Amino acid sequence: MKSALITGANKGIGFETAKILAQKGFFVYLGSRNLENGQSAIEKLKAEGLENVSAIELDVTDQRSVEGARAAIGERTEVLDVLINNAGIAGGFEQSSLETPADQYLSVFETNLFGVVRVTQAFIDLLKKSPEPRIVNVSTSMASLSLAADIYGNSYPKRYVVYQSSKSALNMYTINLAYELRDTAFKVNAVCPGWTQTDFTGHQGTSTPEEAGQRIAKYALIGQDGPTGKYFSEEYLPGTVCPW
Repeated sequence: MKSALITGANKGIGFETAKILAQKGFFVYLGSRNLENGQSAIEKLKAEGLENVSAIELDVTDQRSVEGARAAIGERTEVLDVLINNAGIAGGFEQSSLETPADQYLSVFETNLFGVVRVTQAFIDLLKKSPEPRIVNVSTSMASLSLAADIYGNSYPKRYVVYQSSKSALNMYTINLAYELRDTAFKVNAVCPGWTQTDFTGHQGTSTPEEAGQRIAKYALIGQDGPTGKYFSEEYLPGTVCPW
C-alpha cells in the first residue's frame, strides 16, 4: 500500500485531499498541529469507512515537532510515496508593502516557506525509497509575478503582499527542489487549489473543498510521464502550466 503525508490535513483542502487519497488506496498520515483536531478528522474519515488513515502531530513551524513526526512515521513505514505540503496561513488582511511590519512577514514565511523546507528535508529519505515519489507544494495563483505585475489589468488586487510574497518564495523553492531531483523518479510541482470555500477564506470562493482536493490529488497521482518543476492552477487556466 502506498503512503502519503499531508500537512495541515485536519480540515479544509488538506482533509479533502486526504479523503481522496485514502479512497484510492493510500495509507494517509494526516498532519495536524493539534493532535486532538487530527483525531477528530480521523473519526470523520473512519465513519465513512476509511480505515487506512492516521493522525500525526505536526507543527511545521517547530523543528522538534517535525522531527517527532518523522520519527513516528518512520516507526510505521520505511517508505513514503507522497508528500503534500498543504499547511499555510494568510497573515491577516489587508497587508501593505509600506505599513505591514517585518515581524508579520516572518510569521507567515515561518509556515508557508520555512515549514515546507523543514518537512521536505525531514522526510526526503523516506521519499527517496519510493519508486515513484511525489511532492506537491500547495501554492496560489496570487503568487504569480506575471499576474501580479499586470497592474493596469488588475489581475489581482495588490492587498496581500505578505501572503503573496511567501507563496512566491515557495514557488521558487519548488523550482529549485525539482531541479535538484531532476535525474530521479521524483515529480515536484506547485499547485493552486483555487479560491476555495474554507475557513481560510471565510468560506468565500468559487471552488468547494472537494474540488480543490481533486486538483491537489491529481498531481500527487501523476505517472512517470507527468510534469515536474511546474506550477498549475486548474481554476485560472485548466490543464495548463500557469505563468510564474
